[in-house]
Amino acid sequence: MSIDYSTVLSYRPAHPLRVDRGVSVSTPRDRRVHVAVIGAGPGGLCMGKRLLDEGIDDFVLLEKSAGVGGTWNLNRYPGCECDVQSALYSFSFEVKPDWSKPYGTQPEILAYMQHVAEQYGVLPHVRFGNGVHRAVWDEASATWTLTLDDGATLTADIVVSAIGMFNDLSWPDIDGLRDFAGPMFHSAQWDWDHDLTGERVAVIGSAASAVQFIPEIRKQAGMVHLFQRTANWVTPKVDTPYSEEQLEAFRKDPTPILQFRREVEDSMNKGMTFTNAEKLALAVTAVNKSLDQVVDPAVRDKLRPQHPYGCKRPLMSNAYYPAFNEPNLELVTEHIARITPTSVITDDGHEREVDAIIVSTGFAATKYLSAIDVVGRSGQHIDDAWNDGATAYLGITTAGFPNLFMLYGPNTNNGSILTMIEYQVEHVVGHVRRIRDEHLAWVDVRPEPMARYNDEVQQAIANVPVWNADCNGYYRSPSGRIVTQWPFSMLEFGERTAAIDPADFEVAVR
Repeated sequence: MSIDYSTVLSYRPAHPLRVDRGVSVSTPRDRRVHVAVIGAGPGGLCMGKRLLDEGIDDFVLLEKSAGVGGTWNLNRYPGCECDVQSALYSFSFEVKPDWSKPYGTQPEILAYMQHVAEQYGVLPHVRFGNGVHRAVWDEASATWTLTLDDGATLTADIVVSAIGMFNDLSWPDIDGLRDFAGPMFHSAQWDWDHDLTGERVAVIGSAASAVQFIPEIRKQAGMVHLFQRTANWVTPKVDTPYSEEQLEAFRKDPTPILQFRREVEDSMNKGMTFTNAEKLALAVTAVNKSLDQVVDPAVRDKLRPQHPYGCKRPLMSNAYYPAFNEPNLELVTEHIARITPTSVITDDGHEREVDAIIVSTGFAATKYLSAIDVVGRSGQHIDDAWNDGATAYLGITTAGFPNLFMLYGPNTNNGSILTMIEYQVEHVVGHVRRIRDEHLAWVDVRPEPMARYNDEVQQAIANVPVWNADCNGYYRSPSGRIVTQWPFSMLEFGERTAAIDPADFEVAVR
């Protein structure tokens, strides 16, 4: 049954997302701006919706895939679902009260994103199959020239990167990996045309994706060999599907879901689990109890994390640990020495013949825009500007790259990313409005406030012990800096992004 979302549009978050920026002027709005948004995931869709709200229709969303949804369009593996409670996983302007269960599934989330794209008129602005290969700033014209993957180019006054963190696949460096003769695919590029029924399957990697698809493919495969480098914290969750009666009640009166949304948000704003002693104790106890479901003590010990809770991304599943009681799932902790055309050989010399390999080693999350050759003022490449790790003022702007804004950029990962994205989008809209209304050629954050801001963020990160423990997580850049995490609350991020201080930005007038 479809829902009339207008019944819930009266909802407003506990703290306002839209504020008077105090930067608009009363000049005529005859400065047209062309905006290019890279990516049609949650960030790109939200950005497109807000541009239309502002009366800006000269924009394009450049999407390399064939559909909207971003990571929810890319990741289609069995069992894929969100690890943020569904109540908080919809935009404040389009709250969805009728998720099928407390943690939404990939098909549901993708359908929601498609609905947003259509409902708010963003879909006609999306150009599918158009990935961006290069972006070069031209000082004379104050425009960006974007080179697409097929060699075509376009120019834009403003570029908004909405590619986020989870778009660049990470592959393991294993001797012989490319020599394997059978089917091999990354979990984010799931090969649904290949039937795993009865096959011997090697899974390399045991993080977020594997925790979700391992219990599913085990039901189908003849044997699954899971090659684990590091045991992760896998927390159980309350995830009983809602009955049809409950869903119908939520559709008629979304008040209980909206109240629960506020409660979840308030809980997140009171502190991260691993910085709150009471929450941390409850989480660790829950994981230990869940681990007790594993019958074999040797396997249980191998699954027990050796790093502090929160050092790496905590995972969630009710099915992962019990799956290791089944005879067709083997946990392998020995290091992979090499891969042959038909097998996987570990350091102890054990050779396992396999029919297929699934690589589940996640994404190069710390690269951000590095997947695109971005060239700013004075010919500076963003990779050079970020040689010590990605940095940005409020995670949105980087000095030397005018009129370039990022969504889900450096150090913005915390809580519900949709809430964080809305804050970032509102901040970007403030800049776009200023460029339009004040007839500016460009806006560029000054190096000094950007440096002060990032020093503050890194100092706060240094005071989070678990993030500085010795574990190999995706939070850190190759230089060792944590470039993904936001160390304060979502509420504080909203407050910081809610105003633009003109003193922090250099501008040029047309």
